[in-house]
Amino acid sequence: MENLHQHIEALVFSSESAVTIDDIVEALKKAAPGIVLDEKVVEQILSDLQEKFRSDIFAFELRVIGGGYQFFSKPEYHHTVAALIGMKEKKRLSTAALETLSIIAYRGPVTKVECEKIRGVNCDYSVEKLLEKELIEVAGRIEDAPGKPVLYKVTQNFLDYFGINSTNELPKLKDVLPPMEENVVGTAPDSISDVVNEQPAADSENL
Repeated sequence: MENLHQHIEALVFSSESAVTIDDIVEALKKAAPGIVLDEKVVEQILSDLQEKFRSDIFAFELRVIGGGYQFFSKPEYHHTVAALIGMKEKKRLSTAALETLSIIAYRGPVTKVECEKIRGVNCDYSVEKLLEKELIEVAGRIEDAPGKPVLYKVTQNFLDYFGINSTNELPKLKDVLPPMEENVVGTAPDSISDVVNEQPAADSENL
């Protein structure tokens, strides 16, 4: 196939979400039946495109996110882009929902019961709303536990929103929280449970 770089660039550009190398190979094979493609070649071309769009003459860049490739405007142009398209009105997540989402992000896959144990209150409403907003999803069940409780984890939408590939890239809480006072026994918390368990919040706020 001629102009393979441009074909791959067009595939990534036209996609609304991150495109994996497998997606690209499959699309190219459908577009040009009989074509023989080496994934390593596609990966090298994507690397070439990343280098190309690092140039200051481009206002956007090619980034790896969620295991795939996607174009993003460069940070220095975010304000300008926001001024053009306008910020979409979105209801803020309640404190209760944010706490539940944080627990699932840092501890997931995790059950609702575990979230409730950490927060100290019922999490039904928060879990329901987070599912509706597609920020969390079902990750399976604990088959050998009574009632086979459902496990929850954050979704690809969550990762895309924060621009990360996995929850392993989330900051350590001890790196983002204010340092603890010297007269407080213990060390800075390393998990969300250490924080939210101190002050349980009601789960009745609207999202």
